[in-house]
Amino acid sequence: MIMTILLSVIPAGNKNPKDMKEQIQAELAKNKGVFALAFKDLADGEEILINERITFHAASTMKTPVLIEAYKQAASGKFSMEDSITVRNDFKSIIDGSPYSLNPKDDSDTGLYGKAGSKVKIYDLLYQMIIQSSNLATNLIIDLVGAKNTNQTMHEMGANDIQVLRGVEDSKAFRAGLNNTTTAYDQMIIFSKIAEGKAVDEASSEAMINILLDQKFNDKIPAKLPKNVNVAHKTGWITGVNHDAGIVLLPDGRKYVLVLLSKELEDDKAAVKSMARVSRMVYDYVVGKS
Repeated sequence: MIMTILLSVIPAGNKNPKDMKEQIQAELAKNKGVFALAFKDLADGEEILINERITFHAASTMKTPVLIEAYKQAASGKFSMEDSITVRNDFKSIIDGSPYSLNPKDDSDTGLYGKAGSKVKIYDLLYQMIIQSSNLATNLIIDLVGAKNTNQTMHEMGANDIQVLRGVEDSKAFRAGLNNTTTAYDQMIIFSKIAEGKAVDEASSEAMINILLDQKFNDKIPAKLPKNVNVAHKTGWITGVNHDAGIVLLPDGRKYVLVLLSKELEDDKAAVKSMARVSRMVYDYVVGKS
């Protein structure tokens, strides 16, 4: 595994940053694959960056940008979160406009498929898109807000390497190499904006955090943290790829952003366990600074 480290100037504390770096390297090096990490302490601005500019298939981490765009458009008055849209399972490929539909067997949330033809609130679709990573909810919201608009908003926020091109399971686009992509650095940017109340506005940021706190897939960043630590985060995975990105909220009010991305994995389960251990290392480091 090839890994480069960029470590910013770190304030003196109870934990040696060089030891921290070595522990992260040693843990991730146990796995065959490519890893990236981005950490930002929102109290003092300290960052630790590992392979932060490497591009990864975004998998379901692209749903956080879609969430931000939905709240942006709602704040501008285009629609209300209480508005409803009709559930359907027919979408158009970005390649040629040809129709495709989603397979419930490939979706981590199947409940929405039984509601085809009925109306569901936009907020409820966003909620399922994040907490259960519903692909069907995601595609319905992307059709509502537009992938191009989402992309533009990410770039306006400074997340220039996030690319939101399409909905989920557009197989023609996938075969053409047109995939949603991200970097650890850009995920750190957007989650920092949310944490600081600057993603759209303070009220929207708070609403997004409340959704992200209900995430149902907790095997990476939160897995080894104390129960009184809350994590507002979004996961993503496809074959050989496993991600987690979010805001860690400590009981004393401090917050930090942690992003863990991986690809080319030979053993997903082992990599997930390593990422959980790295998350605990970062937590211990932050607590040790106090």
